Amino acid sequence: MISRKAFLKAGGLALFGISVGGIPTFLAEAASLVQAPGLFKRKKILVSIFQRGAMDGLMAVTPFGDKYLQAARPGLMMSAAKAGNAKPLIDLDGRFGLHPSMEAFERMFREKRLAIVHGMGSPNNSRSHFDAQDYMESGTPFSKGTPSGWLNRAVGLLGHEATPFQAVSLTSSMPRSFYGDMPSVAISNLQDFAIQMKGNPTGTSRVSQSFEDLYDQTASGLLKQTGKESFDAIKMLQKADIKNYKPANNAVYPNTALGNSLRQIAQLIKMDVGLEVAFAESGGWDTHFNQGKETGIFARNVSDLSNSIMAFWTDMDAYQDDLTVMTMTEFGRTVKQNGTGGTDHGRASCNFILGNGVNGGLVHGDVQPLALENLEDGRDLAVTTDFRSVFGEVAGRHLLINNNKILFPGFKGGSIGVMKGS
Repeated sequence: MISRKAFLKAGGLALFGISVGGIPTFLAEAASLVQAPGLFKRKKILVSIFQRGAMDGLMAVTPFGDKYLQAARPGLMMSAAKAGNAKPLIDLDGRFGLHPSMEAFERMFREKRLAIVHGMGSPNNSRSHFDAQDYMESGTPFSKGTPSGWLNRAVGLLGHEATPFQAVSLTSSMPRSFYGDMPSVAISNLQDFAIQMKGNPTGTSRVSQSFEDLYDQTASGLLKQTGKESFDAIKMLQKADIKNYKPANNAVYPNTALGNSLRQIAQLIKMDVGLEVAFAESGGWDTHFNQGKETGIFARNVSDLSNSIMAFWTDMDAYQDDLTVMTMTEFGRTVKQNGTGGTDHGRASCNFILGNGVNGGLVHGDVQPLALENLEDGRDLAVTTDFRSVFGEVAGRHLLINNNKILFPGFKGGSIGVMKGS
């Protein structure tokens, strides 16, 4: 009898030796590592979106009546009142205004399916993009040596075995969030992956026979069942007509990196290949100069973010009860604008959480008046909500993961009520 460990090693080497078109070896390892008794069973799905570069939370969700912010941002401050041809902020609650380019989010907020957490960030005051992203994705803001990412640990705490597509990142490389012992897959383009085998029938036969021969040679029924279900998932992806995918409800995804990533995540979910944790990213949030107001770099970014997420949500109509989408960014921007019409690296920002299980229609968190004495380091929106409180609550309520000692080692904070029933 071939042991599970030996079989895993043999399977990985087999794919490495005969792969065509660059199929990643870690996919083979994932395929032979886990059992998938419920390949087509619906599960809860968490989609995480990292906004890389540090989003200006004070422009995305503005405390528009704050006189200190008005004085600090004479060239960037927007109003919730209509004036001339300028688009006003979308008044959410009499205090906070949503950037007008995020109007796609307004209905979800009014329907109480979108929550915002403001003043959220890391307790580590690093303003280095690399370090802050590392701390947030590892979930250990005071330890750079953590080998795993918080999403990889979350997958390990789900409590059941799964398909090779349980954890998928629609990125060109594996994100720090997915580092760790649990199998995960990074695919930048599903179409490229799906046609790798289709274009080479001989190669397809060789790879298929080699893997299935390995499974057939085992005396373990468990491994054979694992192989069958894993291959079912992989073959399903290879046979899918990804190029001609038609979103439900006439949803229109922006033709952007984020829009295309979420479109492909939607396809994976609908193919029932066992996706439970998905990751995507959005870049360009480092707005040091020419940030703009109702138009410009920032406006384009928030428009892409909100329109991409809402296209995904619309497309996922039949799956919405099983789905939560959460954004994150490594830190915020300075309260005061700089001399080039932008903002510099700051501390707290905000995030968005969309789902039917969300305690929505509220701006959660504690944002004090932006007077000098309330600013962190005399310049920044203070971090009043640790990002681990939010991430842990979302994972706990949506994925039913209730082990913060493993999910966020050393963290003793609690939830903030951003999810229903918390």
